[in-house]
Amino acid sequence: MEINTALILGAGFGKRLNPLTLSKPKPLLELNNITLLEKSIKFIESLGVKKIIINTFYLRDQITNFLKNKNFICEIKIVDDGTSILDTGGGILNMINHSDENDFLVFNPDTVWKKEYLNEIIKMKKFYFLKKIENILLLVKKDLSFDKNLKGDFNLENNIISKNDQKDFIYIGCQILNKKLFLEYEVSNFSITKVWDNLIYKKKLYGFESHNHFYHLTNLEIFKKLKDL
Repeated sequence: MEINTALILGAGFGKRLNPLTLSKPKPLLELNNITLLEKSIKFIESLGVKKIIINTFYLRDQITNFLKNKNFICEIKIVDDGTSILDTGGGILNMINHSDENDFLVFNPDTVWKKEYLNEIIKMKKFYFLKKIENILLLVKKDLSFDKNLKGDFNLENNIISKNDQKDFIYIGCQILNKKLFLEYEVSNFSITKVWDNLIYKKKLYGFESHNHFYHLTNLEIFKKLKDL
């Protein structure tokens, strides 16, 4: 089984990276002379994905113009959040509604996606289809995070995600999901964590462990450190 369409979350304000994001959307910030968005798109293309949908809201015209001037292999569609930002859950649902596919890879562009993740995501995809599940998140132990101030999000045991006080694992910005998860939702402002928490309650939220170091633009201080690497 293949996943033909990937979603990129590109609508956020990026307030933790002010003042850089006062005049530029976070996906267009550069590390090593390449924007986070372009790095994400090229990484997704290396997975063999045919289509990418990107949602926009904040400084949307800059992202639209950037994509017009690039020649990517993938077919890229821009879906705007509309008159108000939709948050991660609403943004994903809005993008899904513009596709006939059932299964989607979803990426946060503020993670620095490196080729070392390719095999892990391929294995995660195989697990997803083999187990016939509807969602799986790529997680990493928090001691592999470049930003040592990041707190854990979840626990992971036998590929089942749970939450307790320990929370040794961080979600690193890649998941696979099926559109069935959104049957009870309408396009509105809601976080994807609402969907996750419902699955955790049912013991049906799955995780796949990454063993790579995790680099993420959490704030301005971390961004400056990453530029110096």
